[in-house]
Amino acid sequence: MNDKKNMVSRMLGTIERVGNKLPHPATLFAMFAGAIIVLSGIAALFNVTAVHPGTGETIHAFNLMSREGLHMIMTNMVVNFTGFAPLGTVLVALLGIGVTESSGLMSTGLRLLVISAPKRLLTFAIVFAGILSNTASEVGYVVLVPLGGMIFLAVGRNPIAGIAAAFAGVSGGYSANLLLGTIDPLLAGLSEEAARIIDPHYNVNPTANYYFMFVSTFFIAVIGTWVTEKVVIPRLGQYKGDALPEEIQQLTVDEKRGLKATLWTLLGISLLLVWSAAPMEGGIWSSVPGSGFMRDPETGGLLRSPFMSGIVAMIFVVAAILGIVYGIAAKTLKSNNDVINGMGKSMSTLGTYIVLVFFAAQFVAYFNWTNLGLIFAIQGANFIGALGLGRIPIMIALVLVAAVINLVVGSASAKWAIMAPVFIPMFMLLGYSPEFTQLAYRVGDSVTNVIAPMMSYFAMIVAFMERYDKKAGIGTIIATMLPYTFIFLAAWLAMLTFWILLGLPIGPGAPLFYEF
Repeated sequence: MNDKKNMVSRMLGTIERVGNKLPHPATLFAMFAGAIIVLSGIAALFNVTAVHPGTGETIHAFNLMSREGLHMIMTNMVVNFTGFAPLGTVLVALLGIGVTESSGLMSTGLRLLVISAPKRLLTFAIVFAGILSNTASEVGYVVLVPLGGMIFLAVGRNPIAGIAAAFAGVSGGYSANLLLGTIDPLLAGLSEEAARIIDPHYNVNPTANYYFMFVSTFFIAVIGTWVTEKVVIPRLGQYKGDALPEEIQQLTVDEKRGLKATLWTLLGISLLLVWSAAPMEGGIWSSVPGSGFMRDPETGGLLRSPFMSGIVAMIFVVAAILGIVYGIAAKTLKSNNDVINGMGKSMSTLGTYIVLVFFAAQFVAYFNWTNLGLIFAIQGANFIGALGLGRIPIMIALVLVAAVINLVVGSASAKWAIMAPVFIPMFMLLGYSPEFTQLAYRVGDSVTNVIAPMMSYFAMIVAFMERYDKKAGIGTIIATMLPYTFIFLAAWLAMLTFWILLGLPIGPGAPLFYEF
């Protein structure tokens, strides 16, 4: 057993050393962008194409070395950068979080958590919270991942392991949750359209995968905790960096008063948010004037409502209010200058990240323009569909294909738009329901998120790790997160197989099998 552990440790160490010998991530993304330009020219020269399975349209590789391509590169450079989705999310959220840090609310809250919570439950709590954060889209990446590092450092553990645990929950456990998220209706709509190729009247509900994902939440949280404790922490060892932990002392009278004021304020804000998102008809809130004003004004729904799309704005406003309330009650904020300075300080730590994002944004935009990711996804889906495997093997094959494609195409809905018209009809003919095919895809799409450089927030995770290890790079992330990928993949495949053998429904009104 020790020999196997040593072998795995040596392998991961090699991956990290090789990965970290690569240039700085910003330089690497710049090189990738240049390589994509050249590759697009080669692909266009050899007329690389693929037929879109949904529309029948022939997808051609677009040549960025052409005159039109050059014009696109020059005229869209600024827009690529400013329009890069994670950039605005991070900057806006951190403005509010900066107030909580400068007022002392963040450090006091961490100390309270460390003092009151059993250390043996911290890892599970971080992974579990990461999984739940998927309901609110990007919140986990922006808030929970850096918080995991801060908590681990505060209790004397390696902060990179804390970042890894949070990242594993947020990104590796992306499809699991106790609540529906914004991705559920998106995927269900695509699945429904694909299913109607076989059955013109077939409907796929957004809750189609809920039972399986509910169970997966606890399943993945336990496994993520085990990987962190038994694989990641032993490999990383004791932290020897320069970052200083929050000093763990008993709370002062002022700090307790600040926390009480913050708690009451949070309760009031929570009631306000519940009122704003309450059902417009039925329930105890429906009789209150103005209830449900943050719901979709057309459908009355919540999943595609201003409430869900405005989560980042809520983080900024709520964090800023709580930080200010705490600062006033605890006497740590003396004037509005302290609030603004706190915001400025949080921005000052993002210099390297902003440089990195500039080049990452160009690379992602170029890659999308060339259609190379789209062509690769279509060809991969067609290949696995032609293998003629049995039920369980082809389910495993679908999961693996989704996992591999996820390394080069980041958007879950974009990949499913390509794959659903191929795999859903094929699996329906094999006797699997569209809901189950969608589920198998979601598993594969989740497990490689943590090692996929094309994942939108990958660059940000590099920046978080660099706070604790100046030598950290892409190799550090991949070597640290690779055990999560392999073990999550094996565990989820076992769970899927178990579900098939028992013939359990995977969601409300969502059978496992399809009958003609």
